[in-house]
Amino acid sequence: MTLPVERSRSRRPVTWLTLIGVLLLPAVIGGILVGALYDPTDRLDNITAAIVNDDKAVELDGQLVPLGRQLTGGLVKGADDQPSNIDWVISNDEDATAGLADGTYTAVVTIPENFTAASLSTRPGETPEKATINVQTAPDARVVDGAITAQLASTASSVYGSELSSQYLKNVFLGFTTLGDQLGQAAGGARQLADGATQAATGADGLQDGVGQLSDGAGALSSGVGQLATGVDQLSGGVGQLATGAGALSNGAGLLAAGAGELSGGAGQISSGATGLADGADQLAGGASQLATGTRDAAAGVGRLAGGADGIAEGNRQLADQIGQIADAIPPGFEQAANDVADAAPQVNDALVTAAADLRRLADTCDASTSPELCEQLRVASDRADAALPSAQQTVTDVAQIARQAAQLPAGVRTIADANAQLAEGAAGLAVGARDAESGLNTIAGGIDGVAAGATGLGDGARQLGTGANALGSGASQLAGGLAQTRDGAAQLATGAQGAAGGASQLAAGAQGAADGASQLATGAQDAADGAGQLADGVDQVASGTTSLADGLDTAVSQVPTYTDAEAATLADVVADPVSATGASDSLFGLAAVPLLAMAVLWFGGLASFVAFQAVSARALTSRRPSALVALRGFLPAAGVGAAQGLLVAAVVQVASRYDWGDWALFALICVAAGIAFAAVHQALVAVFGGAGRWVAAVIGALALGATIVSTVPPALAAAAALMPTAPVYDAMLGALSSSGGVATGIAGFVVWAVLSLIVTTLIVVRRRTTSARAAALPA
Repeated sequence: MTLPVERSRSRRPVTWLTLIGVLLLPAVIGGILVGALYDPTDRLDNITAAIVNDDKAVELDGQLVPLGRQLTGGLVKGADDQPSNIDWVISNDEDATAGLADGTYTAVVTIPENFTAASLSTRPGETPEKATINVQTAPDARVVDGAITAQLASTASSVYGSELSSQYLKNVFLGFTTLGDQLGQAAGGARQLADGATQAATGADGLQDGVGQLSDGAGALSSGVGQLATGVDQLSGGVGQLATGAGALSNGAGLLAAGAGELSGGAGQISSGATGLADGADQLAGGASQLATGTRDAAAGVGRLAGGADGIAEGNRQLADQIGQIADAIPPGFEQAANDVADAAPQVNDALVTAAADLRRLADTCDASTSPELCEQLRVASDRADAALPSAQQTVTDVAQIARQAAQLPAGVRTIADANAQLAEGAAGLAVGARDAESGLNTIAGGIDGVAAGATGLGDGARQLGTGANALGSGASQLAGGLAQTRDGAAQLATGAQGAAGGASQLAAGAQGAADGASQLATGAQDAADGAGQLADGVDQVASGTTSLADGLDTAVSQVPTYTDAEAATLADVVADPVSATGASDSLFGLAAVPLLAMAVLWFGGLASFVAFQAVSARALTSRRPSALVALRGFLPAAGVGAAQGLLVAAVVQVASRYDWGDWALFALICVAAGIAFAAVHQALVAVFGGAGRWVAAVIGALALGATIVSTVPPALAAAAALMPTAPVYDAMLGALSSSGGVATGIAGFVVWAVLSLIVTTLIVVRRRTTSARAAALPA
């Protein structure tokens, strides 16, 4: 069955079969393209790729770490929210090479043997190295198969690298927290050390005052004992004189006894001598009384010495108790804490060096193109850490030395307490000896009192002798016996006085030795006071230094950031991947693909119409109809086919994409209108250029496809494509299916193209209806 439509380059009319073929061509091409290209990510299981894991596990903290095996498992299994949809095959080098060559595998992902070692090369002491994977695509792979596998491998590498970076940064941030905790502990220990040193300084000040009082008491003791020695020396001299006088008395009494026989004859002389004897006896009695008083004074001084020695002993005991309390006030763990602080100094220095190195490495590896402010802050912090590191290490070392010296403080204080206890015992012994000396002096004073009483009796007897001189003659024998007794008593008195003189000399020597000992005690106490003062100054310096250390450590703790595990993990994730893109589609068949394919198949469908149809009727020259109607006669069949093609293409798109019916209705209307407009443009091209017009139409279609698929097209081609009739059709279709807009502008654009094309075709018809007489005479 034929139709009243002229066939191109033939006199035969167009059949229904030709019309159906032209009508279905865009729908068939569109269906094939949409079916082949739409949403390819859901059909990635048609791609078979091999994974070759040549990685060698690395031992870390006693455990093997196979990161290549983990990456292989991640590619095969996929993520928690997106399972892998590529058919991955775990293979080896030989099988992968053979499969890539014979087409079994579309791509091969090779994990090298140093993958784990390179991934863990950021550890301290290692040389940092990037971990890489190799992606190979089969020579006969499809156009985008390599891009798909490379993108998947790149994404997996990026995600895996972000995980490694996140874990590394998490350890760094938690290292800051650990460093802050250790510095806090060091600050607490330094604060306790400063408190203990302050208490020790206060005790040392009290020790200095007590030892100063001890020195003053010992000086007073030395002075008193020196006075005692002087008095005892005087006592010794007086007793010596007493012994001399007693000897003279004994000799005189002997002479008196010898001259008793002559007493009667010299009674007057005896009376005078008796009077002188009475006066001498009175003097002897007075001297003995003074000697007894001096002896008692010496005994009292020695008693005061004993009391002072008791006071010194008690003061030393109290001082020993105070020093013992100071020693007890030092915390039990003070020495261990000080030693721990000193022992922790190398670890703190190592931690400071490690933290500074980690911060420097973090600053060096920071990508300034993505996070310039963060990288700058990291670099500034790293420079400050490097600048402060030597002083911080020196401070930690000085603190360790101070702590090591402070650890010896409890033993030194305890030694001072023991020395003061021994000093108290010696002073107590001195007090006992002084009391014994006091008792002996009181005994001597009693003996001297007896001498004084005897001398008094002698004076009375001499007076009686003077008054009884008249009875001397009758009592001469009695006088001789009494003088003999007097001679004997005087001899005994001389002997006792000589013994008393020897005891007094020994007492003077002992007192002088006590004075020397007391002087040495005063000197030693003064030296101890000076040493206690130096100890107080040193402990004050220790307290000041440890307080400054504690303040510095507190400042360091306040400046070192601390994170919980959750905060460290969150911050590490952000720093490892600080910038993420949202709204980007990973679909290879994007939103613009449907309008592009629809535009292309309608364009080539219009071209197919004028491959089959005649653009300008062969009877135009002989037709009586106006030229516009002749042009429309060739246009209307192609326009009807174009409208039907547009409706079929829209239906195929809706079946594949399932758009909202409102959006699809507008898209379908645009497709119908575009099919009609393209029919007018193709009619004009063929009318103007003949068969070359179809070639021009094919070039326009290729230009429209090439300039619309990717934005990297050269500007000249993009500008040329924008001037083609396909451009407004694509813009209108894209605006109908998306929020890009431009529907009205696009429709206006291709309507203008359609109207201009019809005008051009009409002009061509007018031209063809004008001929010369010679051409008209030629046979048909």
